[in-house]
Amino acid sequence: MKAPSSVKTLENFGRERLSKSFFMRDFLYSEISQIEGIPNIPDDPELAIMAGKALCQNVLEPIQEQLGRISIRSAYRSCAVNAKGAENKNQYNCSRNESNYARHIWDRRDKNGYMGATACIIVNSFIPYYERTNNWAALAWWIHDNIPGYSSMSFFPKFAAFNISWHEIPKREIYSYIEPKGYLTRHEMPNSNGSHKAEYEAFLSDLNR
Repeated sequence: MKAPSSVKTLENFGRERLSKSFFMRDFLYSEISQIEGIPNIPDDPELAIMAGKALCQNVLEPIQEQLGRISIRSAYRSCAVNAKGAENKNQYNCSRNESNYARHIWDRRDKNGYMGATACIIVNSFIPYYERTNNWAALAWWIHDNIPGYSSMSFFPKFAAFNISWHEIPKREIYSYIEPKGYLTRHEMPNSNGSHKAEYEAFLSDLNR
């Protein structure tokens, strides 16, 4: 599949169905693309579709099925869009391209040749609980226990939005930019294994009222 180069071919690319609920078009919007006038279109559409399907089918769809609608804040970035974001890092908070291969840049494999994809999402049903408690970790632990396909999560203060990734070699790690910043868990940490149900029972109770 060639990179879309016309309205028609981009429309067709956007219609690629990645899972029951998600289409490729859902992941192409970018504020950097809009403001800087850089098309957010993959160089390798087939790889972007494969990575996107894995992210949607193994991670996003299961979350939405169990917790209700999720909102996509940002997701796919072309190399050109991400490079502009990295160039203006203080304004756009993007890592350099090589660090984002198999993350936000879906159509590039990482340095080890593995495929991956990242989206920044909000779980809408979690907002009331988070705004009342500031306990972002409740959602993080729920996903850790219930969504085995995820690779990494990074949480942000506004609405507890978070980057969530799928990767061929999953890391199973959770990081927070919410104070106190740092890792909640990583595969080598003792708290990575076992059930963490006690950490999210209150959230589930609110959800089921």
